[in-house]
Amino acid sequence: MSPDPSPCAPADGHRAVEVLQPAARATPVVFASPHSGSDYPAGFLERSSLPVKVLRRSEDAHIDILFGAVPDLGAPLVKALFPRSYVDPNRAEYELDPALFGPRVHALSGQVSQRASAGLGVIPRLAGEGSAIYDGMLPLDEAFNRLASCYRPYHAALAGELAAARELFGSSVLIDCHSMPAASARGADIVLGDRFGSSCSPELTGHAERIFRSLGFKVVRNRPYAGGFTTELHGQPAEGRHALQIEISRALYMDERTLEPHQGFARLKAQLESFAASLLDAYRTQALAAE
Repeated sequence: MSPDPSPCAPADGHRAVEVLQPAARATPVVFASPHSGSDYPAGFLERSSLPVKVLRRSEDAHIDILFGAVPDLGAPLVKALFPRSYVDPNRAEYELDPALFGPRVHALSGQVSQRASAGLGVIPRLAGEGSAIYDGMLPLDEAFNRLASCYRPYHAALAGELAAARELFGSSVLIDCHSMPAASARGADIVLGDRFGSSCSPELTGHAERIFRSLGFKVVRNRPYAGGFTTELHGQPAEGRHALQIEISRALYMDERTLEPHQGFARLKAQLESFAASLLDAYRTQALAAE
């Protein structure tokens, strides 16, 4: 496997996205890790009123590593390299917060979303456990620059991989990989989000649930995470486009305070490789209907 030879480079030289390609694509499945990026631009750190250790609590830390074997199994892995507290790709492009950028955002986005109003828009105002990232407002041009240098390249890379899957196999299947605080998991190890059945075929959600349960995980569907902007955008099963969000309890693999992997990391990584292998095998053998 090898990284995409031409990932985006924002103005400060940081790459925005990396695509790990399999030697040969074997299925319509594409894995993505939108929130595991930890490449913090210096200008962002200088402007932020929070230390890195607090900003990093917004990350889905290590998820790209936990799913790092999927290219060896025949599926690409698209991963954002920028941090979620800088740009959140699991939001609509103009899901901007007027408290951060001023009332001009209404002309761009129309009605401001609840997530943006809560400080969790495409350019977050809050991080960690609800701490303010900035001392004041940001110029709107800052949002435009971040969208151009990070958000759009990530989505272009992801859309390109899904389009390639449809060209080769006639359908696409996105597995959008995330982690969740153990306190939010409500006792679950895995939460599968298919937007209550609207973003993918029931066969995909059912098969994923069976695999995870066979590996010993406690699995629930859609609560408290039903899927976000990405699953809504790329999950149109009537068109042969399927998207399933996977949330993994962070307590399974790391210390949530320090973000350091603990003794469960290697076991979880092996289990996720088994999950991916079983899922991809189902598509190879046509045992799992894509339509």
